[in-house]
Amino acid sequence: MTLDVSPPPVPELAVGADAGSYDDTDPQSDEYRREELQELLREGAWTEAFEQWATDTPVEEPEWAIVRDLGLTGEFDFFWDDFADRVGYHAPGLPEDWRERELHPELASWSRVSRINAGLTEFGQLVCDVLKTEYIDWESSFEPPDDLPEFE
Repeated sequence: MTLDVSPPPVPELAVGADAGSYDDTDPQSDEYRREELQELLREGAWTEAFEQWATDTPVEEPEWAIVRDLGLTGEFDFFWDDFADRVGYHAPGLPEDWRERELHPELASWSRVSRINAGLTEFGQLVCDVLKTEYIDWESSFEPPDDLPEFE
């Protein structure tokens, strides 16, 4: 299903923050290159990824209104993981205690919460893919040690 909405503003990345502090990430390096990624997002990677994602996301307009109202897309963080030669990310999401916290009047079911969380995760991965394949032209600087065993 197509989500017919405008792309949200590009998030401000957490320059200087340790990406290893997120529960959902495990970067093996500390060279995050967030300033460069921020510029690439502004140059069009964010909008390109959003437009691709919106063409077949399970997130519908009522869910998107919740995402927008809560400012969730502003909580995305992207970083370079030099060891893995990839863009890593932290996706925002609704917490398990969403009902107790009364986060939004339109949040009334676990299926809606799950659809939002899954949709944001899929969008974050698509942003990473677009950045890596369409925008990033640098190579990983990780050099494997010389004493790795050779497999035949």
